[in-house]
Amino acid sequence: MQRFCKISRQIQESGVIMTKERIVKTLEKLGFSPNEIKVYLTLNDYGSLKAGRIAKLAKIDRSSCYNTLKLLLEKGLASYVLIGKVKWFQATGPKRLLEYIKEQEEDVLGILPELQERHSSSKIEGQVRLFKSIKGVKAIFLDIARTRKDNFVFGSEGQFSEKMPEFALQFDRLKKENKIKTKLIIRKGRKELDNKTTTYRYLDNVEESPAVTNIYGDKIAIIIWIDEPEGIIIENKAAAKAYKSYFDILWKNAKK
Repeated sequence: MQRFCKISRQIQESGVIMTKERIVKTLEKLGFSPNEIKVYLTLNDYGSLKAGRIAKLAKIDRSSCYNTLKLLLEKGLASYVLIGKVKWFQATGPKRLLEYIKEQEEDVLGILPELQERHSSSKIEGQVRLFKSIKGVKAIFLDIARTRKDNFVFGSEGQFSEKMPEFALQFDRLKKENKIKTKLIIRKGRKELDNKTTTYRYLDNVEESPAVTNIYGDKIAIIIWIDEPEGIIIENKAAAKAYKSYFDILWKNAKK
């Protein structure tokens, strides 16, 4: 019985650690510094505290603690009350995090038109952008959807649907909304799920490859489906035109 209780405690402790790690990683993604995370979680877990106690529990020095509290107060993620001449700090409700994210989104939307204009006017012909991981590949497909140009593809082995099934369905919806048509050349023997936005043709004597080429507008996107996918976007009108000519030759000689 004693052994069972010990194992049960270990399992519970392991679950708490895993949950805390997930919370910390999420807050890191939102742009919080390590000290902000330590102080915020201390306030969230322990309630109203004086600065000295917060510093001790968060395991940071008092000076860093005061600076961090100031940042959390500015973000509306902490508040304080005066009892006598002493400040007692506390975290605002966790739902404030959602409000904070929404405020950031609104701020970005406010400057987006100007940023977009400056981005368009300063683009360099022939620029190459590199992407890594599933998130990077997702960014490439979102770029294809935003361009609203027909997409010409060769080399696909169905990796997109296999590795990103949910987003693949979302991408299909975006294509329909933006009236994007896809022409896809694949090797003979491959089976593709048919949909209303894609037409297929087949080539003989083509070996399986992890590299998939997309041509859309003035851009070429090459995605390499390895364990951690990689991709590049080449934005060059002349190069895209040359790739499209090559695609047209392949399309003409491919079988329906």
